[in-house]
Amino acid sequence: MGIAIIVHGGAWEIPPALHADHAAGCRAAAEAGWAVLAAGGSALAAVEAAVRVMEDDPVFDAGRGSHLNRDGEVELDAAIMDGRRLNLGAVASLKRVANPITLARHVLTDCKHAFLVGPGAARFARQVGVPLCDPADLVVERERLEWQARVANGFSPETEFAPDPADTVGAVAFDQEGDLAVGNSTGGTQFKLPGRVGDTPLVGCGLYADNTLGAAACTGWGEQIMKMVLAKTAVDQIARLGDAMTAANVAIAYFQHRIGGLGGVICISPEGQVGWAFSTPNLAYAYRTTGMTETTAVLGARHSAI
Repeated sequence: MGIAIIVHGGAWEIPPALHADHAAGCRAAAEAGWAVLAAGGSALAAVEAAVRVMEDDPVFDAGRGSHLNRDGEVELDAAIMDGRRLNLGAVASLKRVANPITLARHVLTDCKHAFLVGPGAARFARQVGVPLCDPADLVVERERLEWQARVANGFSPETEFAPDPADTVGAVAFDQEGDLAVGNSTGGTQFKLPGRVGDTPLVGCGLYADNTLGAAACTGWGEQIMKMVLAKTAVDQIARLGDAMTAANVAIAYFQHRIGGLGGVICISPEGQVGWAFSTPNLAYAYRTTGMTETTAVLGARHSAI
């Protein structure tokens, strides 16, 4: 049986100066996941490996380099799902965990609950040996200056919230056993209210995996994605249409038609086909499947030939 991985590095209008960095970051993540799969590793392990690479890359809105909330702090969310047993682990509102995807996997494997938040999630991290960091270690100069500029220009950190660019990261994998897995990680939207949680860690919204149907990860305006349960919508379309690329395009077309949805989706079918679609100006993604000799990494532009 073949193997496959596809990753995303966010859907929005990505500044041209960052295009190369986004594509390179997605390539590195996909290659990390591919190495796990090629060595016979599980889809879950591949997803975690790929997402960790992007959490550690400050170009993305995940882990170190994430956007700051209205209080000038980083708060992180992540989730991971196993398509074989439909098990999942999710975490949200983390301030001291640099790789929330790893903590989410521990929730999946080592916890009777499926979703932990805030201080309780940090306490669980200590229990399972996931290291805690200084919150200041998650803040990069680019985001600190952006936050300061917003305040200086009259955006009140007490009231301002908008669906600004958020380069959420995610991965979908298909392993040699025919198992699917998916994971997402994010720092959320710029200037978000403290405690705001978007679609990223919500099963069915930001991600979904079922070996019999398919798997998908989403990125974009989280409040809209939640309304549409977009990941599950994409997975159901894979099962209905039998083709991952067609399913992704149908899901995004309905998302856009129904509520003017701004976002993107990556997916894999139960046969290992990859697909992607987006309604934002750009989507950063990379993928590799059996038969390909190298990873393809793209900073896609809407309406262009991909």
